[in-house]
Amino acid sequence: MAVRKDVPLSGYTRFGIGGPADVLIDAETEDGFRATIDDARKSGRPFVVIGGGTNLVVSDEGFRGSVIRYTANRIGAEGTLVTADAGAVLQDLVDFTIDRSLSGIHTMTGIPGWVGGAVYGNAGAYGRSIHQSVKSVRFFDGRTVREFNNAECRFHYRDSIFKHRKDWIVFSATLELAPGNGAELRAKADGIWNVRNEKYPSSMKCAGSIFKNLLFAELPESVQRHVPAELVREGKVPSAYFLELVDAKGLKNGDIHVADYHANLIYNAGQGTARQVCEVIDDLKARVRARFGFDVEEEVQYVGFTSSAYPSGSRRA
Repeated sequence: MAVRKDVPLSGYTRFGIGGPADVLIDAETEDGFRATIDDARKSGRPFVVIGGGTNLVVSDEGFRGSVIRYTANRIGAEGTLVTADAGAVLQDLVDFTIDRSLSGIHTMTGIPGWVGGAVYGNAGAYGRSIHQSVKSVRFFDGRTVREFNNAECRFHYRDSIFKHRKDWIVFSATLELAPGNGAELRAKADGIWNVRNEKYPSSMKCAGSIFKNLLFAELPESVQRHVPAELVREGKVPSAYFLELVDAKGLKNGDIHVADYHANLIYNAGQGTARQVCEVIDDLKARVRARFGFDVEEEVQYVGFTSSAYPSGSRRA
């Protein structure tokens, strides 16, 4: 285990935002992670588990307690079954499968973050989500290590049972993939990478799309009637469509900007703060609610927020 004190969490989030954690602990083994959790519980001090930090907004005050990461990153294969530790970089897993001519997650190229976070949030792109390839997930339920099959993970659009049981920590996932043509998979992945890099260049301090896309069937009938048919893909409507109609593009709050070319992209143009991010998110949610009568829902997760620190962010944990 690696244990560090007073660590600025801005260095561990893609937004480049966040105050210090009292302690940051990286555990490389299951036993080490379990021991760390046991110690944190016995101490009575607050603790939180994070992954690669690409989808996090961390409070400017940081986190008063221990921030714990499970950093095991092994990837292995037996035929068409590929197993990856939660701490493996998702892009490394994508490249591993393409190099072995295995099809199923090549469309996720360019999505930042770790495998554990991808399972947790059922990450996906270009018509594929990771749940379509997951055979099983091994996780720690706070007491023992368990394994769920695909159905038991309760995957839904950008959702899983792990999002609702934050005390359950993904240790690894086994994917069942299909044989493919490695050259064709690589060509498709490279094309996706180029498109993604135009929207979300690696140097941009952002969390990708802030809000989930909307399931068309769940929108109010009055809204459905006004959604252009060509926008509905795989039963979903881009949140950016509604955000653009409420003038989100180009909105600025200090160094926190909404891209002028993509209404669902909020980025840190320099020295932006978590407070400013939250203010922009709350503003956009209020605009959509006032005009269309429904809420857009964030993909990002929050760490270190309290009602005393951010009155408008009291719903954040």
